[in-house]
Formats: sequence, structure tokens, C-alpha cells
Amino acid sequence: MNHTLTFTHDEKQASVTVPTNTLLTDAAHLAGIDITQPCGGQGRCGRCAVMVTEGTVRRRSTLRLSPADIEQGYALACQTVVEGDVEIFIPPQEKIERRLTTDRVVAEVTVPADYEYPFAQTVRRVHLTLTPPSMDDQTDDWSRLQTALRLQHRIENPTCSLPLLRKIGSTLRQDDWRVTAIIETSRPSDHATTRPSDHTTIRLIDLLPGHVDEYSPLWGCAIDIGTTTVTLWLVDLVTGQVRAQVAEYNGQIARGEDVISRIIYANKNGGGDELRQRVSGTINSLLELACKRIKLPQGKVTPDQVVKATIAGNTTMMHLLLGIPASSIRLSPFVPTVNHPPMMTGRDIGLNVNPEAAVDCLPGVASYVGADITAGVLSSGLDSAENVTLFLDVGTNGETVLGNRDWLVTCACSAGPAFEGAGVVNGMRATQGAIEEIWINGETLEPTYRVIGGGKPKGICGSGLISLLSEAFITGVIDKGGNVNLSARSPRVREGAHGGEYVVAWGAETESGEDIVITRVDIDNLLRAKAAIYAGFTVLAENVGIPLETVDKVLVGGSFGKYINVEKAVQIGLLPDMDWSRFEFLGNTSVKGAYYALLDWRKRERITEIAKRMTYIELSADNSFYEAFTSALFLPHTDLSKFPSVVEALSSKIEGRTSFDR
Repeated sequence: MNHTLTFTHDEKQASVTVPTNTLLTDAAHLAGIDITQPCGGQGRCGRCAVMVTEGTVRRRSTLRLSPADIEQGYALACQTVVEGDVEIFIPPQEKIERRLTTDRVVAEVTVPADYEYPFAQTVRRVHLTLTPPSMDDQTDDWSRLQTALRLQHRIENPTCSLPLLRKIGSTLRQDDWRVTAIIETSRPSDHATTRPSDHTTIRLIDLLPGHVDEYSPLWGCAIDIGTTTVTLWLVDLVTGQVRAQVAEYNGQIARGEDVISRIIYANKNGGGDELRQRVSGTINSLLELACKRIKLPQGKVTPDQVVKATIAGNTTMMHLLLGIPASSIRLSPFVPTVNHPPMMTGRDIGLNVNPEAAVDCLPGVASYVGADITAGVLSSGLDSAENVTLFLDVGTNGETVLGNRDWLVTCACSAGPAFEGAGVVNGMRATQGAIEEIWINGETLEPTYRVIGGGKPKGICGSGLISLLSEAFITGVIDKGGNVNLSARSPRVREGAHGGEYVVAWGAETESGEDIVITRVDIDNLLRAKAAIYAGFTVLAENVGIPLETVDKVLVGGSFGKYINVEKAVQIGLLPDMDWSRFEFLGNTSVKGAYYALLDWRKRERITEIAKRMTYIELSADNSFYEAFTSALFLPHTDLSKFPSVVEALSSKIEGRTSFDR
């Protein structure tokens, strides 16, 4: 039996007819309405709640809904099916800010000192002048072009796609048989005028009429597909300069905030194709934005002028981009379809670059250690370090690498997106209006905070949450178990809908007009995230018999990691307690590694070698991880001997001091 559903959203209405037992989310999609599903439609997050104002539905799950919510007609759209004609009101949903603030995107990038375009780059332009055909020379156009490449540049046996072959004839005749060929080699020759080795494959990417200025830009892009954020650098391959840097939140977020949620969503009918389109759409919008930022005397830059791209990302993100089923990643024995994807073209992946552009998806190691980490190890220099070094990518997946130039071991733990603003009532990403740092007066418990971009706060981003958790613990707002001290003499400490909570900003001072708080549920999510990261690198170190205190350097990667306050991160037990000089915050090491691979075939080969050298440890098969995780679920840890500086800070608080010097 079919039923009519009418949705009201943003003061607009849309109707659709669907059969009995259709999920509300599927019906909304058919009606052209997008309902956010941060948990991938598992019914865990409660953020797809809608109000059934009339009609009959069946709630398969009421998790995250109170009896009062149900009485008012609320239902989880991803867990509710249609049983009759229904009218549904969709409340305002969480909005994802569409641009990161400039200071959170732009990184200082220096072209590698050893970069020389003719020797290091696998994509280059060559000028050709061909002899026109005649009644005495009726050689076909493709053979004539091959001959010119061989005689004028010693380029043997290039390949050409059918779409490109179709345009060769007209291009050759457009400027009196003068053309510029853009070619790709698997490895450039030792000298630009010397014939490549027998092992080199050569492919024609494009053929342009006339002789293009050899010093004009040849465009490439380096891309990092993060679970939360996609970053793109537009690069001039001739000079090696990064000409534009842009970042955008991964469009897949609306279908899951972590990799497991997205894998589950991808397994639904049409889910995988939707996620593929969402991430490729994000990349294409970034590419368009980056091109618009380039101003050249000879005209504008367009995405189809990009002839090479390198892509880094965790294993799940790579599978979803390529439309490869990812279900085996989350099922024992946790084996992906591919760790080393073959070279592809822009057409293969659906990117709005040149259809023949060389697209290189960098190699990963295992289901939960992907190309973002191999690229990060390259750009951080860990693979050439003399002393034992710890590399942390503090993000949703919490990847860790330990080693030096002689050996590398790696693991990953699901930290979740709490430190990126998800799973926290007033959490948000590091955009305009986010509170990024907080201080709490030890006597009055009154907070002071700093907002990105100034103005009224909208919420709290990851660095602010770390700062808040630390300050709340040190000042006694919360105890080591994360319980809010409701007996504290401050109006900012109160009982809320989710238990005890602390008010960071009153409604009168916020942009929304509502209080910005941290709740007990938020604190639990943050504790789980920090415990997973800490347990991951401690278990990894124990597995190879390396005491953490003997580690020479701790390299912290990830865009979020760049803004972590070391003191605060140590005080909550996110980072090990050691001298601050041993920490180095590197920003987005993944996109930087992709940039290095984009420029230089030798660095690209190093990434392959890094992937081969890494020994992967599966933490889910290690009983000691659960024990370490449980011990780290407290502030800063159950074993305070691991955190002497925090013990000192707590002692200072007891003695009545409000500043804690190391």
C-alpha cells in the first residue's frame, strides 16, 4: 500500500508517495529533502529527529528520545517507517560551516630545495613541429605525432586514450602543425633530452595547438581527504609553488561522522554511490574555488587545466572515493580491497580536472592506516630520523607511528570525532565564531575565552574543548572521572537535561542567544577519545619494548593538532607527560606529503617504500589495548605517576595558587 508523506522544512513543503515500511530518511530523499545522519543511519546520535505532526509511523528505535519527546511526536528519521499518510516537520538541523577561516587553512610551504622540474616531474610539456601530410606522405595523424615525439624528444611508444585520439586531427591542423604535447611518464629520464629507460611507460595527457610558453604554469593539485575535512593545494608544477590552498568539510559528514558509520551507510542500497559523489563533489568545489583564486595576465585558470593530482586519505576514504566496497575494512580480519591503488585518470574518478589527468592515489598500509599516514611520515621526516620518534595524527582515527630510519611500526584506534566538534552539544569545527581557548578562574570559576575571528561565540572547537576539559579538572569543576561538581559555589555549575553541566558562555553573550555549555555526556565522549589515542601509542610502544620516556621526539600531525596547547593536552592525559621541547606540531602532514609526491617521483617512490616498511599492529586483537584504554578513561590517568607535572599542578591548586608553572 502506498502513502503520501508531506514534509515541512525551512517553511517549505514537499510531498512524496511511498510504500508501507519506507524509512522516513529514504522518503525525504525522494522528496528532495536532505536529513542529516551523522551516525550513518544507525540511530545512535539522535540528530535526525523529526516531528510527526499527523499520521501513523512505527518507531523501530527510540534511542536518544525521552518519553516526553515521543509524546510530542518526535521520531528518529533513520529508524522510523511509514504506516499511513503522514505529515512531518523537520526542525532546523545542524549546519556545517562551509568555509574554514583563512588562518586555519593556509600553511607556509617552501618549494623543496632539490626540486628541478625537468628531472623530478613525471608530467611535462614538449613542443612539436610536424611536417604536414601530402600526396607523397599519407602517414596517419597518430603515427605522424609519434614520429615527431621520437625524433624531436626521443619519446618512444606513447599511449593515447580514445577520447584524446578523436581530437588529435583537428588539433594538429589548428596552428599549422605546431602543437604542445603534455605527456606523463612513470619515471622521468635522467635528463630532459635523453631517452627514458626501457621500464618507463609514456602516456599522452593532452595535445594543445601552438607552442605554449614553456615557463607558463602547468597545473597539478595535492589533495588530502580527511574524514572531517578535505584539503586541496593547487600547484604550479613548473616552479613547484603552491598557488592556492583551500579546505572544505567532507560532504560525507551528513551520512556519518566516523569511518565506521560511513562504511555502514555505504552498504545500504545506493549509499556507496552517494558517498562517492559527495566526496568527489567536495573535491570539485574546492578545485573550482582554488582556480578562482589564481589571477594570471594570460587569463583565468580552469579545473580542466589540471593535468596531475595526488590524493592522500585513510583507507576508508580512499575506498569510498573510488567506489570500492569498504565493508571488509570493519569485519574481522579487517582486510581492505586494496592498499596500493593503480594509477588512474580524472575521468575514472569523476574529478573535474583534465579527463586524462594522471590521478595518483597514494598507498596505505592496512584497513585503518592509510595513505594519509604514509604521506605524513614522508613529510614529517620520520622515515629518515636517527632517533626513535613518535608520530601522532590526532584526528577521528587516531593513527600512530613509532620508529626511525631503520624500522617503523604503526597502529590505529577509533578516537571518534569528539575533538573535531562532533558528539558534543555545543561542539563545532574550527571556524569563525568557535571558542578556541578557555581559562577558568580557580576561585570564582568564571571563564575567559578566545573566539576565532572575534565576535560572539557560536560553540567550542577541538582546541577549546581540550582547554576547557583541562581547566575544569584543574580548578575542580569536574573530578578525575569527569563528574561535574554540582556542589561548587557558582551559577555556572548546574544540573542540565543531560546531567551536570558547566556554562561557558551565557545566552546574552552568544550568537544564538542560548547558553554554551559542556555536559557530562560531552565529557564522557571527550574522555573516550583521549583515552583511545593515549592507549594506542602506549600499547604500540610496549609492543616493541620502547619506554615512552626514551622517545626523542613526538611529532603531532593533522590540522587540528597544530592548535593543541601542550600543557592542556598533557593535563587531560591526551599526550605523554614529557618536556615540551620534545613536541613538534606539524599541521596537515598528509596534504604536505601528497604535495611532495606530486612534485617528485623520487619522493613518491619513498612513500611506497614507507608503506612496505611499516609493521601494522591490530589493536583489536591485543588484549592489552582494552586495559590501557580503561586506565586512560580518567583525568589524566589512573596511574598519576605517569603525569608528574599534573600532580604538581593539582598540588598548586590545593595550596591556593591559580597559575601552574612547570
